[in-house]
Amino acid sequence: MAQMRRQSLVKFDAPLCETIVDTPKPKGAEVLVKIDRCGLCHSDLHIQDGYADIGNGQKLDTTRGMTLPFTLGHEIAGVVDEVGPDAPKDIVGKTFAVFPWIGCGQCRDCQNGDENLCARNRFLGVSIDGGFSTHVLVPDAKYLISYGDVPPDMAATLMCSGITAYGALKRLAGRARQRNLLLIGLGGVGMMGLSIAPALFKQAISVADLSADARAAALKNGAASAYDPSEADVAKRMVKETGGGFDAIVDFAGSEKSMAFATSVVARGGKIVVSGLIGGNFSIPTVQWIYKRMTIEGFMTGTLAEGQELMALARAGKVKPVPMKQEPMNDVQTWIEQLRAGKVVGRIMLVN
Repeated sequence: MAQMRRQSLVKFDAPLCETIVDTPKPKGAEVLVKIDRCGLCHSDLHIQDGYADIGNGQKLDTTRGMTLPFTLGHEIAGVVDEVGPDAPKDIVGKTFAVFPWIGCGQCRDCQNGDENLCARNRFLGVSIDGGFSTHVLVPDAKYLISYGDVPPDMAATLMCSGITAYGALKRLAGRARQRNLLLIGLGGVGMMGLSIAPALFKQAISVADLSADARAAALKNGAASAYDPSEADVAKRMVKETGGGFDAIVDFAGSEKSMAFATSVVARGGKIVVSGLIGGNFSIPTVQWIYKRMTIEGFMTGTLAEGQELMALARAGKVKPVPMKQEPMNDVQTWIEQLRAGKVVGRIMLVN
């Protein structure tokens, strides 16, 4: 039997190691995809650590139900290598991006099309083995999305950073007050948000990030203005320059400091969507919440339907390319360390 090579988590809070196992044989409606590339996401770091920081010295255990060795990676593009007896045969040899946010298929959320909210999920690279490998077993062909002429690097990253940014922005689009938009945090997801936003918003887009390199990259990629949150009195200046603050904000960092910054520059009646996972504990005086009449919504990933919507936008040329860098799959641990150190701008795409 043919074998596949994986970059696997063999111990939490430890480097990934190569493991070699027999390539699985797809059963039923399953599909075996030979992986061309897989993006490195910040959430991979939390899974490697085995926890997420929820502030005040407390940690959220992310190891529940996981069996080691485990293969991370959920931004996948590749070629269908083999299908189970109940899967369509004509997809063999064709290229697809893989939607990774797969639910149990039976619960209320799954029945409503919200598989990304499923508590008994089968998320690739999160709950079941993912894409830091030569192959991945996908539960059903319906999770394969054709990407046409979209570059495969971009197609892969649309399935996580793309769909997260798209879904967060969708929850701000169409509101009555829509004078301006601020994106906080310019990692892979934030940069993707900047590339998608012009398809949903007509107004100029502002960004904020601690990194001068990230701010420069954002200005180069279409941002109208870029702010350094650490600059003295920057919040007062931003509120003054915008005539009262920002009506729409996406916090792609999701830290205590980023949320404090977001609430300091949100306009009265404005809305903040939080999709970052850096962690910590955020608090705000209740009276300020009411006084500003602000809305804060948490968001993580999107639905299969939203993945298809986003890919359609990309195929129509309405999503700008974001900074990406290809690196060998075997070097994934090196790039995990670089990402952890804040030294990655855009997305690292791991290639077999």
